[in-house]
Amino acid sequence: RPSSHMPSGEALAEKMALAPLMPQLGQVNISVAPQVVAYKKSEHGNEGDTGVLVCKNPSFPAVTTWSWHKSGQGDYFCNGTNSFGTGDATVNLRVRSRLAVLWSFLGIVAEVLVLVTIIFIYEKRRKPGEVPDDDDDGGSAPLKSNATNHKDKNVRQRNAN
Repeated sequence: RPSSHMPSGEALAEKMALAPLMPQLGQVNISVAPQVVAYKKSEHGNEGDTGVLVCKNPSFPAVTTWSWHKSGQGDYFCNGTNSFGTGDATVNLRVRSRLAVLWSFLGIVAEVLVLVTIIFIYEKRRKPGEVPDDDDDGGSAPLKSNATNHKDKNVRQRNAN
């Protein structure tokens, strides 16, 4: 038998059924070190332009001190500090040179000049006997002397025999 100061399971169920629970709204603040998040993990920009790198802190309490540090080739660390600690995130900034497009264009122009020069030299050094003949019949068909041509054109055509 249960002791007198502890109600039995049935008695406890009856008391809970008789006393309805009253819902209440409340707020619980959980304080933690900053959970710093980079808005974008990687940013791109042109040399000489102004850029903005963004870090956020969705945790409570708010960050009291922000600091940025550069490390390596374009890696920037944002550090956020509040009364419970420090958090950080990394943003990679890639900077394009203004001359990058110019160098690409000059490379293409140089390739075209080399190809044109090679073709020109080949054509100049080719022997006269190597000229290809476009005639399929070996050139044995006689030419017409007074065929109907376009006006004021002196064009000779082959007979179609």
